Amino acid sequence: MAAAAQLGSLKEEATCSVCLEYFKDPVMIDCGHNFCRSCITQSWEGRDGNFPCPECRAASAEKNLRHNRQLGNMVEMLKQLHPSPEKPQGENLCEKHEENPSLFCAEDQRMKCLVCCEHKTHSASAEEEAAEKCKVKLQEWLRLLKKEEEYILESKVKEEEHYKTMRDKLRTEKRKIRSEFEKLRQLLKEKEQTLHRRLQEMEKQITMVENANITKLSNQITSLNDLITEIEQKCEEPAWELVKDARSTLSRCNKLRIQCPEVVKSYEVMVTLDPDTAHPRLLLSEGWRRVRGKGTTQTLVDTPKRFMCWPCVLGSEGFTSGRHYWKVQLLQEGEAWILGVAVESVNRKGFVTWSPEEGVWALQCWKGHYKALTSPPTSLSPREKPLKLGLYLDYEGGWMSLYNANSWELLHTFPQARFTERLFPCFYLWGRAEVMLV
Repeated sequence: MAAAAQLGSLKEEATCSVCLEYFKDPVMIDCGHNFCRSCITQSWEGRDGNFPCPECRAASAEKNLRHNRQLGNMVEMLKQLHPSPEKPQGENLCEKHEENPSLFCAEDQRMKCLVCCEHKTHSASAEEEAAEKCKVKLQEWLRLLKKEEEYILESKVKEEEHYKTMRDKLRTEKRKIRSEFEKLRQLLKEKEQTLHRRLQEMEKQITMVENANITKLSNQITSLNDLITEIEQKCEEPAWELVKDARSTLSRCNKLRIQCPEVVKSYEVMVTLDPDTAHPRLLLSEGWRRVRGKGTTQTLVDTPKRFMCWPCVLGSEGFTSGRHYWKVQLLQEGEAWILGVAVESVNRKGFVTWSPEEGVWALQCWKGHYKALTSPPTSLSPREKPLKLGLYLDYEGGWMSLYNANSWELLHTFPQARFTERLFPCFYLWGRAEVMLV
């Protein structure tokens, strides 16, 4: 028995504590323990410093490996005397000492025999004691894990309730949106029907106006053709017949309302402004062809001709007969402007009543809205913004018309009147409005 114990101790001293085999190329480290060169090298692999001993955990600053030749020779002799027996199959024995493992190593976390644990600094305990300690730890973890599971289940229930509430809100919002859009569709349908009715009414009105205008133009064409035919026949008559009835034919020609642009432009005249009529808040340029409103009032002599209440100025030339056409360029619209003609007796010291009954035939622009100053005023909707206006006066015919001088759109023709006074081009400028005669 003593010899067997000594042999076991010798085999233990010749065994590497890492691989639990006989030493292969044994080396000694700084703390004095021996290991296979490959085992200690693999144990220290990846470390740059503080190399620990696998047995005593003493640290070395450097990889200091010293070959232990005597231990190597002893291992070779021991192998010849007692080769390593093959491990029994299916038995739970210590691989190193072939002893039944009865102690649990807390450091290595496995069962070891009594011999393995004698030279170790690791904490070891009996299997039952180790199992009890392990069971306590496992039960503690079981308690913690169950609490964690309970917490996660509660969180899951809360999340499900939260998302259920969100889905309920979404369904409510969907119903609300569907209801609102249904109302909108109904409103749009009713609006569409209303607009269709209005458009139908407008179409009827347009058709009525179109028919009336076409009929009117057709009648005018018929009258012109009759007059043209009459004139052509008169020109073929003998001199005494021509002279006898010419006055009646010429009278009808003079009363004819002419709108053809080429004919209207043939009556173009040059108009200048009369500085003696200009309101003190109007500034005239040299040559009396340009006028603009100004922010301050000038000191001017109050003559009988001067406007003192409204910012107006008249043209220098008055008309008592004939046809006349002149153009006005709008340089700045300002807040408002009025262009037209006025009788010589127009009120110059008080408020001007802008209507034909008071001797004024004019067109107004107030903040981009256009009106013919009839009684009551007539709203206008030009096809394009008139930047240059043409004014046409037929004194004997009693006609006053205003055109967009660029496109020749007829903006308005006043109802036929009977002119008895001298008529003057009239200009009203409010704010920073500015015009120029061209």
